[in-house]
Amino acid sequence: MTSTFPNVSISTERLVLRPFEEPDIQSFADMMNDELVTAWTTVPHPYTEAHARSWITEQAPAERAEGRGIVFAVTEFLTQRLVGVVHIRNTDWRIRSSEISYVIAPWARGEGYASEAALITAQWLFNDQKFERLELRTPADNTASQQVAQKIGCISEGVLRGAWIARARTDDGEWTEVRTDLIVWSLLPEDLEGVGDQLPGGFTSFGDWN
Repeated sequence: MTSTFPNVSISTERLVLRPFEEPDIQSFADMMNDELVTAWTTVPHPYTEAHARSWITEQAPAERAEGRGIVFAVTEFLTQRLVGVVHIRNTDWRIRSSEISYVIAPWARGEGYASEAALITAQWLFNDQKFERLELRTPADNTASQQVAQKIGCISEGVLRGAWIARARTDDGEWTEVRTDLIVWSLLPEDLEGVGDQLPGGFTSFGDWN
């Protein structure tokens, strides 16, 4: 059983999550070149404009079209500035389960955008798309991502030992690969009871985005 997510945007009073567009290319490249993004993700380094263009025009649309997930550009409602990305991936349509990952731009950290974007995405998945499980995997030393998981109501299920390759700076400033554990978190619809009250005004979904 395979399906696809609708081409939508979702919003709160502060954020709009929408499909990526070509004007986002430069800002997205700048965001993905950040040191913390390099350390905790598998994106190429350096992350070039060509990488960003391929992701925005080819890879992200293919995620939705092929039923694997959906990618949202996270933007500020008032300024329309790109402040992050939320990626729903590894979707299993039979058991209505998927995995979430997120990145917040260095120029927008400290505003609570990661937890807000993750939370409204979870609400949309559970309420609008009738999903039953959302999974999140965080490297053992990525405490910021773990705090987001806890804030939106995720439950820690266990540790996958040695399951991730992170990157760290050496003494001479070069990047090196470091094996680390992954903490597995899950979120079920009932886990959101009361958590959604953190969003002023709730969320709104807009279909047929173009």
